[in-house]
Amino acid sequence: MAKRWHFRPHDPDRIAALQRATGISAVVAELLVSRGISDIEAVQMFLRPCLSALRDPDLLPGCPLAADRLYEAITAGRRIVLYGDYDVDGISGTAILWLCVKLLGGQAGYYIPHRIEEGYGLNPDALRELAADKYEVLVTVDCGIASLSEAHLARDLGMELIITDHHEPGSKLPAAEAIVHPRLPTNAAAGEGVGQVSSTPEARYPFGELSGAAVALKLAWALCRRAAGSRRVSQTLKDFLVRAVGLAALGTVADVVPLVDENRVLVHFGLESLVNMPTPGMAALIETAGIAAKRDSRGRPRLVAEDVAFQLAPRINAAGRLGQPQLGVELLVTDRPERAAELAKYVDNLNADRQTIERSILLAASKQAKEQFHPAEDAALVLAEHGWHPGVIGIVAGRLAERFHRPTVLIAWDNADVRPGIGSARGVPGFNLHTALSECGEFLLAHGGHAAAAGLKIEKPHFAAFRAAFQQAAARQLAPCLREAELLIDVEAPLSALTLETVRQVERLSPFGHGNQRPLMCSTGVRLTSPPKRMGAEGQHLSMLLTQHEVTLRAVAFGGGAWAEELAAAAGPIDVAFRPVINNFRGRQSVELHLVDWRPTAM
Repeated sequence: MAKRWHFRPHDPDRIAALQRATGISAVVAELLVSRGISDIEAVQMFLRPCLSALRDPDLLPGCPLAADRLYEAITAGRRIVLYGDYDVDGISGTAILWLCVKLLGGQAGYYIPHRIEEGYGLNPDALRELAADKYEVLVTVDCGIASLSEAHLARDLGMELIITDHHEPGSKLPAAEAIVHPRLPTNAAAGEGVGQVSSTPEARYPFGELSGAAVALKLAWALCRRAAGSRRVSQTLKDFLVRAVGLAALGTVADVVPLVDENRVLVHFGLESLVNMPTPGMAALIETAGIAAKRDSRGRPRLVAEDVAFQLAPRINAAGRLGQPQLGVELLVTDRPERAAELAKYVDNLNADRQTIERSILLAASKQAKEQFHPAEDAALVLAEHGWHPGVIGIVAGRLAERFHRPTVLIAWDNADVRPGIGSARGVPGFNLHTALSECGEFLLAHGGHAAAAGLKIEKPHFAAFRAAFQQAAARQLAPCLREAELLIDVEAPLSALTLETVRQVERLSPFGHGNQRPLMCSTGVRLTSPPKRMGAEGQHLSMLLTQHEVTLRAVAFGGGAWAEELAAAAGPIDVAFRPVINNFRGRQSVELHLVDWRPTAM
C-alpha cells in the first residue's frame, strides 16, 4: 500500500544546544532530539549504557519469593522441571534457568510443548506426565500467567508451581507459590489474595516491558545471590551471569519488546557476551549463520541486534515452529562443541524448510487478501485456509500486516476438520491485539499474547462471526487516518552526507529494534544508474545503485522485489526513504542503504 511520508519536527536550537553541551555530532544530536532525548544525563545514559542500570532482581514482583522457594528446592535435592514456551524468548529463558539450577547443584529437567499438538501455555497432559516423572517443582518460563485451571491441576498433582512470565495478565491470576511478572504489583507474590494488593503506580515495577528471558535472568541473578549468601557472587557465578545476559538479549530481541530502559542495557551488553563469551551452541550458531566472519573497524568480532533478529533467532525459532523445540534448548545449553555444531547445522536446515513453507503460505494468503480485502472498508484482515502450517502463519501474518497496514489474523484449519483451527495475529502501530481478541473472546476457544502479537484457537463454525467481530474491534480502535500506512522520517539528508564516519556515529544509537528503530532518512531527486537487479532464491529482494550529485551508493530493498518493473520504468528522479547501515564485506566497510520506500520526485 502507498505510504504517507511524515517528517519528525526539526528543532535546530535544541539540537545545537545538545551538540555544544555534549560534543556529539550534529546528526546524532538531531536523531536524539527527534527521539525525545535531550536531557544531558539521559543522553549520556543512552549513548553509554551501564550494567549498573539494571534494577535489583529483588525489586521485580514475585522474584524474592520465587528465588527463596527455588533455592530451597535446589538445596533440598527436589526434582525441578522448567516448562518453557516454544519461541526464542521461552527457549532462551529456559536455557538460562536450567544452566543456573545445574550450576547450583540442583536436579533440573526442561519441557517445551509442541507448538501444534499442545499449543501455548501449560498443557494438562504434559503436567500429568511431569508429575508421573516425579518432578516436584515446576517453573514456567515465558508462559503460565493465563493458565488458571492448569495451575490448580499442578497443585492437585502435588507439584509446587512457580510462574515466570511477561504476557498480559488477566483479571484473575493463577494459584501458584510465586508469580514473577514485571507488570504485577510489587508485592503480588502468590496466586491467592492478589485482589487485595494495591494497584497504584507507586506499587509497581518501574519497567513493565521485560522479555520472558529477561525475567528468567532476574530470577537466575537472585538465585546466584542466595547461593553466594551476599549481593556479590563468586567469579564462576559472575561468568555464568554474563553469559546469561547474552541469552537474555537473544530472547529480548527475538520477542520484539521495546529496546529502551533495561532492555537496551541487556541487549547492548548481551551482544558483546554472545560474541566474547558464547556457549558452545551460540558459537556454532553464529558460525553456521555466517556471522562469525564479521569484524568491526578494529578487527574485533561484531554482532548487532539485526543479526539476532534476522539470522540467529529465526534458526532457533524454526525448531519450535516445526515441532522440535527441545532441540533449541539443547543447542543453547550443551557444553559439547561437536553436539553444538551438529544441532546448529540441523536447525539451519529446519530454517531453510521454514522459509520454503513461508513463501508458499505468503503466496496463497496474498492472493486471498487481494480477493477478499477492501482497503476503504476493512479495518483488519482475517484469512483462513486448510494446509497452512500453524507454526509459520505468524510470520506471514506479520508480513501482511506490514504490507496492508492492517491488523492481520491467519488461521490454519485442520485438514481433517477434527481439531480446532490455530491462529496467529499481528498488529500495527496504534492497535492492541490483546484488547481486540478479548472483545471477541466469545467466539474463541482460547487466545493470549501481547499488544502486537497473539495466538488463538477457534472452531470452524465460529469463523464468520469472529471475523466480523474482529474487524469491528479493529474499526473501533483504528481511526480511518490511522489505517493509512505512514513513514516517520527522522531526517532528510543528501547522499553526500552519508559518509562512513557519519554512519558510524549513527551506530552509537544502537542496539536498534522495536522502540528504537534504526534511523529512517530520505533523499530527494535521486536517480538509478541502471535498472535494479533481483536477488534471493525467488527474486524477492532488489539491489541497485543510486546517484545524486555525482555521489553513488548501493541500496538494497529486502522484500522489495515487486518494485522491480516500476522502478525500472521510472522516467525521472525519485525520492527514497532508507535506513543507512555499514556493510562489512571481506574486511572492507562501506555505506549501504536499506530501502524502505520510494516515490517519484514532485516536479
